[in-house]
Amino acid sequence: MARPLAGPQTLLRTLNGRAILESLARRGPLTRAELMTETGLSRTAVTQVLRMLEGTDAVAPAGVDRETRGPAAGRVALHPALGFAAAVHVDTVAAHVALVDATGAVRVENHAPFPLKGDRVEHIAELIDACLASVAGPLHVAVVGVPGIVTADGGIRDDQGPDGGAFRSALSTRLGCPVRVENDVNLAALAELSDGRGAELSSFALLLLDGGLGGGVVIDGRLHRGFSGVAGEVMYLPQTPLPIGAPVLGDAVVRDLALVHGRDPDASIDQHLDAAADGDEAAIAMAAEMGRRLTIAAGSVALILDPEAFILGGTAAHPVLVDAVARVADEFAAQLPMRFIVSSFGPEAPLVGAVQESAAALRATVFSRLVPSADKAGR
Repeated sequence: MARPLAGPQTLLRTLNGRAILESLARRGPLTRAELMTETGLSRTAVTQVLRMLEGTDAVAPAGVDRETRGPAAGRVALHPALGFAAAVHVDTVAAHVALVDATGAVRVENHAPFPLKGDRVEHIAELIDACLASVAGPLHVAVVGVPGIVTADGGIRDDQGPDGGAFRSALSTRLGCPVRVENDVNLAALAELSDGRGAELSSFALLLLDGGLGGGVVIDGRLHRGFSGVAGEVMYLPQTPLPIGAPVLGDAVVRDLALVHGRDPDASIDQHLDAAADGDEAAIAMAAEMGRRLTIAAGSVALILDPEAFILGGTAAHPVLVDAVARVADEFAAQLPMRFIVSSFGPEAPLVGAVQESAAALRATVFSRLVPSADKAGR
């Protein structure tokens, strides 16, 4: 990992302070000698910056290093009262909340289905309030992953139509902090890019099946959202003989397939795939059709973007569906070779992405308050 930018001059105290804070966030408690190694700063510069940071309650003593040779050295860490970010994953039936500190560690979680009659903003806020009641520190920012198209200004367009940013605004007002709204599959793609199967790829497309089929596109190591947030909406890619605008794959599609093949239409996709794994012929036929549809959707993406690989996430990572996709992909390999790999995070990928993004947002928010801006430092 690249060493944080730093320098020993007073003019660069902003960079020095930020470098130390970032090192403590990334590595946890460190001695002065370890901070020197991490940042490239001199011992004098580290001591001066730590004195400044201690004065703003940014860092605090964190025990003694007794493992290395020589005199015991004191460690410092980010102050435990710096506060938290909320990482939230919202699906069609429930909300999952995690409180994250500046190191990216999840301190407490909460999960509950939405009430049949109730406001989802208030439901999410109550879950966050319950988490905050068990820790000491303020909430600074929230990152919320939702299904649907998310515009650059945080508006959501889903089955109920565009909300004009009403959800983000209402949640921000209720929580008393900035709220960033992101498409849930995009968050899953960011998780794969940072710490998952996509970390070694320059480009990939994540195909996540969770109620519906969504895509997250990474090109040259960067998430591609598109001009209006529509990039990755593979649910409605045209497929013969489906009419234009018909969903390719999802709960409604599998319900219809179940009726055609004489299986329970109320069973979940995973239940059908489990039955296929047990040898049920009707379920096997359903899995084959699901694999065909998913692979053709991937082929449409491949012809335009030509990613290094497709990462299968959510229910798309079920072994039966992975095998079905592999069989169809083999049929197309001569004309259109495609590589499919399985997600590192399974159904938790959107929340993992929200945790990572919320921790980064928390660091940016808190560290900018603790250390003067570079412009001010240079004046």
